[in-house]
Amino acid sequence: MSDGTIRRATAQDAPEVLRLRQVMIDSMEGSDTSTDWHGAALPVLRKQLAAPDPAFVAFVADHPGLPGRLCSLVCGTLEYRIGNPATPEGLYGYVFSVATDPDQRRRGLARAGMESLLDWFRAHGATTVDLGASPEAEPLYVSMGFRRKAAPVLRLQL
Repeated sequence: MSDGTIRRATAQDAPEVLRLRQVMIDSMEGSDTSTDWHGAALPVLRKQLAAPDPAFVAFVADHPGLPGRLCSLVCGTLEYRIGNPATPEGLYGYVFSVATDPDQRRRGLARAGMESLLDWFRAHGATTVDLGASPEAEPLYVSMGFRRKAAPVLRLQL
């Protein structure tokens, strides 16, 4: 289990946040993918992590044996949508980039990071939280109260 050492990521953590996002991407793609995008993403991520009143947040765990290295990551955004009957205030949380280094898995780090993120969403007024889950991760989210929602999603890459 986790020792509970989950903290909010800072701008200094940005390279490691990108590394862990790459861990997630590679696990979903089934092989190592290009990291060419990291150079463009890094300054934007640093700015987002340093924002005083962010709509984006990341919670991380430091690797217990490697100073300066992270071992777990949970990211989310807070967004406003016009309210509806289920969420009249229109504040939604969205979870993405949940990743743990393979050698640190099965210790409760993803759950602890998710709990920190859900607390952050609550503190910022979100009452609905969405996420996309891999088949391997779905049991964790279901155990935390998430339910599958049948909603078609279309995407346009600009």
